[in-house]
Amino acid sequence: MQVNITTPIFDRRPQAVIGSAEDENLWELIAQSHARSSDYGISCHDEADFSTQGHSSLIRSLDENRFLFQHAAPVMEALYAQIVNTHSVVLLTAANGLVLHTLGDPDFLEKASRVALTPGINWSEQCKGTNAIGTALHEKRPLMIDGSQHFMNVNQSLTCSCAPIVDPFGQVIGALDVTGDHRHSHLHTLALVRMSGQMIENHMFEETFSEEVCVRFHARPEFLGTLVEGIAVFSSDGRFLSANRSAQFQIGLTLEGMRAHTFSSLFGIAVSRLHEIFGGVITKPQQLNLFSGLSVWCQVKIKPLRQWVHGQDARSTMAPTVVSRQVTSTSHKLEMSSLRYLDTGDPQISAVIRKLCMVRNHDIPIMILGETGTGKDLMAKAIHSDSERSSHPFVSVNCASIPETLIESELFGYEDGAFTGARKKGSIGKIQQANGGTLFLDEIGDMPKHLQARLLRVLQDRKVSPLGAGKEVEVDVAVICATNKNLKVMIAEGAFREDLYYRLNGLVVHLPALRERADFELMTKRILVSLCDTLRPVSLSDEVAALFKNYSWPGNFRQLHNLLRTAVVMTSQDGLIGKQHLPDDFLDDVARSAQRIAGKTDLPPSVAPIPDDDAGNLHDVTLAAMAQTLRLHKGNVSTTAKALGVSRNTIYRKKSLLPPDVWG
Repeated sequence: MQVNITTPIFDRRPQAVIGSAEDENLWELIAQSHARSSDYGISCHDEADFSTQGHSSLIRSLDENRFLFQHAAPVMEALYAQIVNTHSVVLLTAANGLVLHTLGDPDFLEKASRVALTPGINWSEQCKGTNAIGTALHEKRPLMIDGSQHFMNVNQSLTCSCAPIVDPFGQVIGALDVTGDHRHSHLHTLALVRMSGQMIENHMFEETFSEEVCVRFHARPEFLGTLVEGIAVFSSDGRFLSANRSAQFQIGLTLEGMRAHTFSSLFGIAVSRLHEIFGGVITKPQQLNLFSGLSVWCQVKIKPLRQWVHGQDARSTMAPTVVSRQVTSTSHKLEMSSLRYLDTGDPQISAVIRKLCMVRNHDIPIMILGETGTGKDLMAKAIHSDSERSSHPFVSVNCASIPETLIESELFGYEDGAFTGARKKGSIGKIQQANGGTLFLDEIGDMPKHLQARLLRVLQDRKVSPLGAGKEVEVDVAVICATNKNLKVMIAEGAFREDLYYRLNGLVVHLPALRERADFELMTKRILVSLCDTLRPVSLSDEVAALFKNYSWPGNFRQLHNLLRTAVVMTSQDGLIGKQHLPDDFLDDVARSAQRIAGKTDLPPSVAPIPDDDAGNLHDVTLAAMAQTLRLHKGNVSTTAKALGVSRNTIYRKKSLLPPDVWG
């Protein structure tokens, strides 16, 4: 039966998912949404509406949603990496349904543009009728709208999975959506979108409350540090400030209900006792009891007690705050930002640093090449720190994480009145912010082609012209850029300007991958020092040291750092990291790699060996291997499929059987 403006019902029970496939309220929810669509005056036979409020309106909306976009952009990149080549697009919208940014497969982006699924278009229910974005924002809950469940016929070729995003105070500020061809829909997509939305919310939460008492908790200790952990924040005197959605679920109260509580009434102890329990830089999880009687494992980041304040014991005026595990003192932080500190004995790195020292303070552009995770950003900061410009700003711009519609104003700035909705007094761009200091252009290969010409003119003339300005502003910046792409190939393909390339590559240096470095042992020790309490040093057992030496480290330093950070937390008082402190997927990958090197198997790495006595449980072992490989590749389905030697569809078919923690 065809859905029409007067009959907002279906001839079949919808297959969309809201929270779970068994949600019995979905049928009624869709019917109510269709009724609202009719009341809005929308016809199911309407054509796609491409009307926008103009480019200036989009720029204004991006500016108003800068905090949301800043935290959503990297998560969108990670989400797209998991669904690439599935005829899909990832979208970020404002709270009113306006599309702010999209990432997608080129073939589907073209199709999406034909139904007005592009930045600047409003996808609220009032504008597009029943659809995942508009209806999810109206209902304030995640949902999938599949095919004919859309109100407008023109949208019934789509399957859309959307999750609203709430700010750190519980207000909906936007939505994350994945839309694809309904013929290639997957029920797992909504779960990926929900997890990605939760990741965005947690990132915003942590930044907003970076100076408060932060309590992370879960009934199971292995879930601490994951997306499902509860996070609640309090003032130094124990007053409740906010909590993420997982915390609300575990405690069993809404955000409004939790505002009636204090730390003491929720966790059963005085806030002043936190320093006694969690005062160390590295503290193992401890059990506390919620007021409901549920026992949870907790980690608390808290500022060390001051010894005396106005002659009184500091415990009476404790001011908890966040303590970074990555940097244990100011001296460590300063040491990490110098070329001397980075010269750790590897011949390749030593040669790079010698070259950098030779051109130091000559304002020669520097281009840093290397794989992801090799420390290109750290090297750039060290170059700046050792230069005569170190007292001036170091401004970093990730060209891959800023949307094409925003990067121009971000880089060059704009004047008051440059466009409708522009900030009063305008905005200084990143180039002007770096005046006198260093401008670091990370992922330079992702800069849009039309902006490469503008950047070239700035580098040549040493002047920048903000949008809407009638004059140019002189700037004095040293330029460092970095990329993991082959820019010469991009030049040959017409994707990168040759004249800009030769303007940027005054000195090109290449950072070797971790597996190629001769200073691995020293670097491991330095990372451990940065992660550990100086009163309780941690080291590797001989067995683990040997495993590390023979591993290929596809994630480079980022992978090593994350693995060590987890292992340090798990170690006992002897301070020795053993195999029992390492993730199972890592150990299986190491073992499999060793077997391949020895010529004992031709199976791909990351697949756990199957014991003979498990032959009858082959299906379970297959799922375990798939889960381990997904964890290793941080939930990236494409790279996992390649490592396992199977198709992506094989993994998609098994997704409902896999644990939720495997998606990165």
